[in-house]
Amino acid sequence: MISIPKKGTPERDELIRLHKECVESMKGVAGFSVLKCETPGDTTVVTGGVHEHPVLRRVLLRMRGESPKGKLIVICTKIDAEWRIGRLSGVRGVPPEFVNDKIYTDEQEIQHDIFLMRLDELPETAGNPENFEEGWKHRDDNWPVT
Repeated sequence: MISIPKKGTPERDELIRLHKECVESMKGVAGFSVLKCETPGDTTVVTGGVHEHPVLRRVLLRMRGESPKGKLIVICTKIDAEWRIGRLSGVRGVPPEFVNDKIYTDEQEIQHDIFLMRLDELPETAGNPENFEEGWKHRDDNWPVT
């Protein structure tokens, strides 16, 4: 199994550069995808990003597959104007907590900061078969049994 690139390696630096490039090219586009627009802000022709870079795709899939407990998320504090980074508690009904006081006025920039934070928190062995857990919807988690 291929591991997550270590800190300080050229592969990790390239991963961060590719993600930042995608974020910059998506400015002006509603929502967020890790894709690179041929013309910034215009999704008519999309190249790069997760379509062309398997390491970036693998890391993003592993990040998304992590348990919701402690996951970093975007919280909109003023509609279409301000966002902050929060952390999920992992307990239903308990609201997320802000991780810092930084306020973002760009919907794309916050995504890159979350990517960097998640990359630092993601264990090198994330996604390996020996670390597999069945999932977070266990029978003892108050989910209806079908």
